Amino acid sequence: MNGVTYDTGALIAADRNDRRMWALHSGFLALEVSPTVPTPVLAEAWRGGPRQASLARFLALCTTEPLTEDQAKAVGALSARAEHDDIIDVTVVEGAIRRHDAVVTSNPTHIRTIADAVRARLTIETV
Repeated sequence: MNGVTYDTGALIAADRNDRRMWALHSGFLALEVSPTVPTPVLAEAWRGGPRQASLARFLALCTTEPLTEDQAKAVGALSARAEHDDIIDVTVVEGAIRRHDAVVTSNPTHIRTIADAVRARLTIETV
């Protein structure tokens, strides 16, 4: 594992001050791992306003990865191959495979299904 990618469930858990999620996050930071948050994941979780102050603090120590044209094409191809139409899940898996990251998710079944479609081995942590 080189790093870690957070999916929407991880951000929602952080926003709800889930102790397990914050402990995982602290552990990654202690190892000097800057978690990656793909921008589509951020868009799905972010609603704005002062009620998301916890999430804003959480994101401050993450790396937000924009979706480039080449990545969008890779995500589309992986979506077709995995026969999975949730582009956000596929974006998480595509990036994690490319970076050799672990994934923190609330839906390990979807993440595993997508990774299995291309025979990728991912470490998955459930929150």
